Amino acid sequence: MRDNSGIIIAILLLLVVVLSGVVAYTFFVKPAVSGYIVNAQNQGIQFTLSSILLQIQQRGYVEIPVSENQTLILVPYNPNQQSQPQEINNSS
Repeated sequence: MRDNSGIIIAILLLLVVVLSGVVAYTFFVKPAVSGYIVNAQNQGIQFTLSSILLQIQQRGYVEIPVSENQTLILVPYNPNQQSQPQEINNSS
């Protein structure tokens, strides 16, 4: 029987390298990529909100297309502003 200890050592070293790569990816690479993605998403949300607020300040409203035939219109709301009561005309 031949001495296969060299092959076994090479296989074990390869297994250690592969497992070390998996651990490094799990604890270092993946969180860094996820952090970058979350940061980019947050910047996109901030840009969108800033754009909406700027349009409301400039035009007084903003139109956001929701689907092909629907549009969402946003206007400023002032809770301190009293609305005028409407008169009901009962002509019986």
